[in-house]
Parts: sequence; structure tokens; C-alpha cells
Amino acid sequence: MAAMQGGQIEPEGEKDIKTETSNDNSGNNNANDGRPLSASPGTTSSAGSVKTAPEDQQTLLAVVQFLKKYKLNESVDILRREAGLSEQDGDDAKGLESLGSGGTGTAESEGGADANSLLSRVSGSSSTALASAPPPIPKAPAAGTGEDQPDVNVVLSAYNQQGDPVLYKVYYSGLKRFIESVLDCHRAELSQVFYPLFVHMYLELVYNNHETEAKAFFERFSGDQECYYEDDLRVLSSLSKKEHMRGNETLLDFRTSKFVLRISRDSYQLLKRHLQERQNNQIWTIIQEHLYIDIFDGMPRSKAQIDAMSGSLAGEAKREANKAKVYYGLLKEPEIELPLDDEDEEAENEEGKPKKKKPKKDSMGNKSKKQDPNAPQQNRIPLPELKDSDKLDKIMYMKEATKRIRLARDNLPSICFYSFLNAYQGLTAVDLTDDSSLIAGGFADSTVRVWSVTPKKLRRVKSAADLSLIDKESDDVLERIMDEKTASESKILHGHSGPVYGLSFSPDRNYLLSSSEDGTVRLWSLQTFTCLVGYKGHNYPVWDTQFSPYGYYFISGGHDRVARLWATDHHQPLRMFAGHLADITCTRFHPNSNYVATGSADRTIRVWDVLTGNCVRIFTGHKGPIHALAFSPNGKILASGATDGRVLMWDIGHGLMISELKGHTDTIYSLKFSRDGELLASGSMDNTVRLWDAAKAFDDVETDDFTATTGHIHLPENSHELLLGTYTSKSTPVVHLHFTRRNLLLAAGAYNP
Repeated sequence: MAAMQGGQIEPEGEKDIKTETSNDNSGNNNANDGRPLSASPGTTSSAGSVKTAPEDQQTLLAVVQFLKKYKLNESVDILRREAGLSEQDGDDAKGLESLGSGGTGTAESEGGADANSLLSRVSGSSSTALASAPPPIPKAPAAGTGEDQPDVNVVLSAYNQQGDPVLYKVYYSGLKRFIESVLDCHRAELSQVFYPLFVHMYLELVYNNHETEAKAFFERFSGDQECYYEDDLRVLSSLSKKEHMRGNETLLDFRTSKFVLRISRDSYQLLKRHLQERQNNQIWTIIQEHLYIDIFDGMPRSKAQIDAMSGSLAGEAKREANKAKVYYGLLKEPEIELPLDDEDEEAENEEGKPKKKKPKKDSMGNKSKKQDPNAPQQNRIPLPELKDSDKLDKIMYMKEATKRIRLARDNLPSICFYSFLNAYQGLTAVDLTDDSSLIAGGFADSTVRVWSVTPKKLRRVKSAADLSLIDKESDDVLERIMDEKTASESKILHGHSGPVYGLSFSPDRNYLLSSSEDGTVRLWSLQTFTCLVGYKGHNYPVWDTQFSPYGYYFISGGHDRVARLWATDHHQPLRMFAGHLADITCTRFHPNSNYVATGSADRTIRVWDVLTGNCVRIFTGHKGPIHALAFSPNGKILASGATDGRVLMWDIGHGLMISELKGHTDTIYSLKFSRDGELLASGSMDNTVRLWDAAKAFDDVETDDFTATTGHIHLPENSHELLLGTYTSKSTPVVHLHFTRRNLLLAAGAYNP
């Protein structure tokens, strides 16, 4: 059965207009439950026998031979009964079968060719009542033919079945007139079929060498498509000849993935009834082969609800794609006692009784007390053990947290902007350490530069000969191993052979990751400022990389559409996450390190389970390639930004969009939640930083909507209410944002004079 309604059972009265054929794993076409092959919409079959002309008799026998070849005996009996074939005719069919499959020498080849020619006549005719019979199984190209993609003929073969090219405009115009005449409540949903039908009808015309008709079809109807498909249509227009289609990535995307439409049952019945009455086989065939219609029970969606979720290369996500359980809670923090600092000791001495400062409660502090019910098991994935230096850093973090400013609508953060002046090497990436002590920049000249943001200068470790002279038992051994002669405010790292597009500091500030156009990810030591490892797995540019919040693991994604999970001590990736239909442009780890999010140029966001490698969430709604992702500190929300200038917020647990923030006028390159999760900062190529009320955006969504079976909610138009401030730089696009441990906001970018 063609994948049309996501596993939902249709009423009995509708089965007569659907072909009941399925494909098993071996590629054989089997009749479903032994029921008859029913006709497509518009074909009729009377209860009595059908009178056939002598030339049609041969065609029927060829079909009988094909069915018997694959042991579809019940279908043979039904076809013989419907077409009025006698038993003698059945014997003739057996003779054909012996020629096609079991004959000798030349008889086998000649009989097979004759049967194939007859079958091709069947598949090429759109007027015969047997158009729904299974087409011949296409043969894969022979080995050694030099094909770049050996399955391309199989992929393109679906466009073989086509009708009169002149009628394509008539078919499409008729459907357009029908949809424009239906009630408003159904029109928005049914209008979703325009774009995928337009694409596949155009590709059918091109594949069958109707270049003139294809060009006329494109010129007439391309202007009717939604504006956010403009880039796809530009690529499509370049496919004007059959030769252009071979090996084209965009074409393979359209062919190998079904375009998903989410439509209410009432709207779907309207469409089905119309195609049945108009006998429109051509459009119905495309819908069956290339579209996946996810039907839901309930009221049809409004135009605004559909627009909010549409725009990706393959349509919306199926509802089943976001039903998996996601453990989005935080892991239990290790119990580390916070020592008294000098101020606490003074207070104790003055009052003569013990007095201990209580750290202010925040989202992280609360999680450390008890296990979050939504959190994964502590040992679900192996995490590195805490070293003594890590424990000291945790203590410093907790001390900083006690002095953290509580941000709110009436208490906005200060913003410090780092401008890269005279960056003629072309600044392409920026990152800051968690404690805001170091900043790194990646450049188009293949270099990575690291600066110290504090008065403390950068120093290398002494040579091996000098280290052997140091007393390893001394208290200040960490200071003694550093070479003061190498102290400087910045260091330059050489090694890549292409522009550097992604940077990420390790949580312990000992390492730096960089990803490049040269297809590698490099791990740099910040003790020796040398390259330790070059990870080779991607065959094309790597657009982004990021360390896990716990270190050790890191994620990378690039032009090959595959995200890879690595461990620093392994040369090969531990996991490969494949599913995107275009470049992976940004990657982010979930705060509990059990999940990673990837944003892509296919205009979708996917969330992957690190343990199983499965995709557990697919978010659609952006109208352009996605360039920024950020998880909230509590792990519940994912924010995304794209070239469409919008910030979308997603509830990870329920797999739903909860807010749409509009205001930017150019690509959003960085997103960051404040340390308490109250605010969201967005940085864009429009030279502005905007602050949004993230807490209010989450609270404004009706929690009842999360349980809706339709899988969509009504988004309030409240961007102006959630926008807390807009801060404009002096001709400096914002490439990176970072909240310090005390909630000061840092921004960075290269000044464009």
C-alpha cells in the first residue's frame, strides 16, 4: 500500500480507489491479502467480462504472464475472470511464461523481449483499465559501467510512467481551480499539495524528454509557489534536460524522500473525491508514489499554523517522528562541599558564631539536590571521571553562581562587545571558554588565534629537559612548569589547509577543537599550543564542531550531510547520524550530553540519541538554512535561528514549537540562553543583539495544547511583547554570544569598515 496516511485505516467505501500493492524486501510485488488489484480513480470495471480487441488480448496475456511469474495466482484468477480470458488463454499465458523464464537459448531471450515490449505498452498507456498493474522491476546497471551513483536509473525509473505531456497543464490547472473553490477552512491545507505536485510533474516532463512542455509548465506555475521555495525552484529550473538529472543531489532528495503533508481527514476526503470524479490518474499516481499524507482527526489547521511549520526540503515531520521518549532532564551534580571564602570567615569572627553563606537557588542548584525524573540514568552513557582540577573548577563555578545577577524583564544584563579590528584574514568562527578567560577566532587563511581575555598571559609548558629539573612535590608545581619566556597575549595555531569554520573549547580549558574546509577536525593543546590529533572522517568541508559539556566527546557536521560523534582518544567516529537532506551547518550537545542537535540547510533540526544513534526529534518551520542552535540550561527548550531572520523555540519533551520570535532582518548566527534560562540572546548579521523573554515565551503557551492529538498548537503573535531590547553595533555582524558565570553578556564579531 502506498504510504499515504501514516498507518491509519480507511473506511471500506474508499478502498476501491487505491492500488493495494506492496513491496517485500526482495523487491517482488505481492498482492495485499490476496485482494484484487483495484483501479485508479477514474478507471471503471464492470462485473461482467470485458470485450477485448485481438491486439489487447496479447497485452492481457503478457500481464497474466508477469503476474504468474511472481506467483500472484489469485490476481491471475481475478484478472482472467474480469477480462473474460478462457482456460486455453491461461495455457497460452503459461507458454509465454516458459518463454520469459524457463525456455532455452534464443527462445528465452526472444520471448522475454516480446513480453517486456508488451508490458512497456501497458505501463505507457494511461487510458487502459489495467494501468494499476505493477510495472516491470527496473534492472540495476551492470557492474563496471562507471556510474557515479549505480542506483540512479532505479531512482529515475519512477518517472517513466506518464501521460500526454500537453495535459499536464490541464491537470494542474484543474486541481488549482478546485482547491481555490473549496471552503476557506480546507483551502489552506489542500494548497500544500501544489508544490510537491509541481516539482514531480515538472521532473516527469524533463525525464521523458518533453523539454518544451516542461519549460512552459515551469514558467506558468512556478510563480504560484511559496516564496520560501525560491532557492529550490532556482535549482529545479536548471534541470531542463534528462542528462542534467543524472547524479543531481536535489533531484535525488526529491526522489528518495517522500514529501510529508499533514492534512485533516475531512480535507483529505475532499481531495480524494475530486480526483476520483475527474478521473485524474496522473496526479493520483504522483500522490501515491512521492507524497506521504499524515492524516489527523480534528479541525483543519489554519493558514498561520501551516505556514509556521512548513518550509523544509521534505515538507513537515511526521507526527510519529516526535513521539519517542526524550530524557531531557539534567544529570545529578556531584556532591562537592563549598569551602568558606575570606568574607565568610570574617563574618564568623565578628559575630562569634558560625555563619555560612547560602548560595542563591537557581535552576542548576535545584537539580543537584535530587534526581530529575526526566533525566537519563547517570550511567546511561559513559562519562569521564572528575579529576581534582575539575572539582576545583566546580567549586569556582559554585562561588561565581552565588554572585550571579538574577536577570529579568526589568533587570537586563550589561553587554560587552569584542570587535576584531583589521581582520582581513576573514573571521569565520569565534568561541569563549566557560569561565570567559580565553577567546579564540578561526580565520579564512586557515589559522586559529587564541587570546587571553584576562591580565594573565598565555604561556607554553617548558621543554622536557627543563621539566626534569623541577621539584614535582612543590606546591606551585603548576606554575613552575610554565615557561615565562613564551608569555604573550595571543597565540597562532597553524595546521589547517582551508578556512576554519568551527571552534570549541573543552570544559577544562586544556583543549581546543577546530573544524575546517579541508575536511578535518583538529584537537589543539592549550598547554603546548600544538596540534595533538587530526580527525579524518568527513570527505568535505566540516562546518561546525562542539565539545560535550562533560568533555571527552565531541560532535561534528558538514557538507556530507552526516554528523559524527567522536571521542578524543579515538581516531574513528563512535556514531554517525545520517538523515539530513543537505549540509549540516551547526551542531550542539544537550546539557546532559545524552543528545545532540543538528541544524541543516534542508531547513530542519534533528535531535539524535547519542546512545542508540536514533533520530528522536525532527523540527520543521524555518524558511532558510539553520545557522544557530542553543539548549536552555534546564534542558527543556531548544532555540534555533536561520537565514530567515526568525528565532524559533521548541519544547523538546513534547516535540512542539512553542514560540516564534521575529525582529531580525538578516541571518542569525548565534543564540545563547542566560545562565538561569530566563533570557535568550540572539546575534545576527544585521549588526544587532536582541534580548528575548524566554521564560514568558514558555509560560504563554497553553499546557493543554501539548496533549493535542493533532500535533500542532496555536502560536501567539507576541514577538513585540517578548523583545526586551535591541542593541546595535557599529557595522559589526554578531558572530558569537556568551553569558559569563555572573550573567554578563559577551558578544564578538569582525568590524566591517
